[in-house]
Amino acid sequence: MPRQLHFSAALDSPGHVRAGHYTALALAAERATLDFVTLDDSFTAAPHRPDALAALARLAPATGRVGLVPAVTTTHTEPFHTSISVNTLDWVSEGRAGWLVTVSGTEEEARAFGRRPVAPPPELWAEAADAVEVAARLWDSWEDDAEIRDVATGRFVDRDKLHYTDFQGRYFSVRGPSITPRPPQGRPVVVVALNADDLPERTALATRYADVVLLDAPGPEAARAAADRLRLQAGEQLRILLRLGLALPDAVAADALTERIAGTGGVDGFHLVPADPGRDLAAFADRVAPALRARGLLRTAYTGRTLRDHLGLARPASRYAAGPDPVAAAAPAPATTRSPAEVSR
Repeated sequence: MPRQLHFSAALDSPGHVRAGHYTALALAAERATLDFVTLDDSFTAAPHRPDALAALARLAPATGRVGLVPAVTTTHTEPFHTSISVNTLDWVSEGRAGWLVTVSGTEEEARAFGRRPVAPPPELWAEAADAVEVAARLWDSWEDDAEIRDVATGRFVDRDKLHYTDFQGRYFSVRGPSITPRPPQGRPVVVVALNADDLPERTALATRYADVVLLDAPGPEAARAAADRLRLQAGEQLRILLRLGLALPDAVAADALTERIAGTGGVDGFHLVPADPGRDLAAFADRVAPALRARGLLRTAYTGRTLRDHLGLARPASRYAAGPDPVAAAAPAPATTRSPAEVSR
């Protein structure tokens, strides 16, 4: 029996900012039973580009199953704020959020903030790894049953089930805990885009923290070799999706794509990058998805609610659930600061 594949798609549509456009794209992806959609973002000034996280939060109530994965940069931002924003998306989508981890490496973006000069890519990705570690700790800092919500006693939370993160790294110093309850998924899905032969620091982030890798490779053999290397370091729980350009102007192209997708190159599925999202995602849902289902390569319907369900990933337990450091009753409000090394740059 063939193995079902995982599919996702990029919604990036230069020149479009209306919510209705992105809602239609997400609904087409949901009709095709894709695992998730992504939306790119950047601090580079560009007209007619929506804020990815805000746009996908707007799509959450208009969709019911498809995962929502915005690109959120770790450069010029604080991981405390990022963790809360992604957590909020997980709550409003009822457990369908992910985070496409990106960095900002241009002079224009650095000037927009004025806090520091552009850092070299290896340093940016090392900083990103710290940011993802901090976010994961903050998501874990509330145990799943920390909320009491007892109106009679006026108690909202069991403070014994809140925990300090006490992170001290090269780039950030974060005590925690978070100011929001633990996400519905425990931790939203972390996604990293990689080339087959990428920077060691970017690859290290992916193999240590990513749940999903979006892989660029020149062909099936290169994809298989890269996937084997990634799994050797990260383990079999890592989902690897090969980025695949999508252009479906006619039925012939749809048939050719169906044949091509049958050969996976050792990956778990495909991340579709449409040439024309409005046209191509609808064509995929209406023509390609039924052919893939007939071959047993694509689910006929969603069987779970969360993005982790779609990907076959377990919900992680809080690392602090049995920890010895509950927050004291008189603990100060959560805060985050840059480390002295960061401030001096």
